[in-house]
Amino acid sequence: MGLSNHLITFLNFFTALLSVPIIATGIWLATKHSSECLRFLQWPLIAIGIFILLISIAGLVGTSCRMLCLLWVYLAIMFLLILLLACFTVFAFVVTNKGAGDAISGKGFREYHLGNYSSWLQRQVNQDSNWERIRSCLSDARVCNSLDAKYPSATEFASADLSPLESGCCKPPTACGFTFVNATNWVKAQTPNADVDCGTWSNDASQLCYNCNSCRAGVLETVKKDWQKVAIVNVVVLVLIIAVYSIGCSAFRNARRDDYYKG
Repeated sequence: MGLSNHLITFLNFFTALLSVPIIATGIWLATKHSSECLRFLQWPLIAIGIFILLISIAGLVGTSCRMLCLLWVYLAIMFLLILLLACFTVFAFVVTNKGAGDAISGKGFREYHLGNYSSWLQRQVNQDSNWERIRSCLSDARVCNSLDAKYPSATEFASADLSPLESGCCKPPTACGFTFVNATNWVKAQTPNADVDCGTWSNDASQLCYNCNSCRAGVLETVKKDWQKVAIVNVVVLVLIIAVYSIGCSAFRNARRDDYYKG
């Protein structure tokens, strides 16, 4: 067996091992979390893990057992995976290119506006079914519960370095002019503000600003940062997959040239 065959055997054995914790994590999510917002996470993880495992097994069998047909199928699937991963990576960079928090004078936090993000991302959080699941997730995660203890005074709250979710979902927009009681309790201004989020805000701990556009924007800012990180990792993974694919093509050529496979 040539050098390229040994390399692809090692690489596929390595990726097969990597698929095991991915599948295990998906199964753990399925059994550990009961909330609707987390339940959907299991299937992509399990599907990705199984897909990688099957490709790796096909590559291992194709190179180790010298099955030309299986190695050809392996290379075809790898080529498709490269195309899909490249398309997703480009898409992720495009849809996360827009959007950023606005600095607020005299405040330590930024505020986020839904209109600053790409139309595709806006459509995702504006769909009622999607947002209800996300809203449930935020409520279950209790992202706002610790703010009262961390920032007991108006001065401390004003200088707080809030996360996008905390800024968008746990307090009313600064433009509303509400009076601070505690981090999650505010007295509404006598003069209404045109911002619809001012009317949406509720001191009810289960409501707060979870239905505000600012909360949707905070979610998108969080998603944007995560997607950008994933996209960067995807570039690295894509390079590695292309390298494995190139080695696989070399192994395929070696198999045909050396007449390893009969009939």
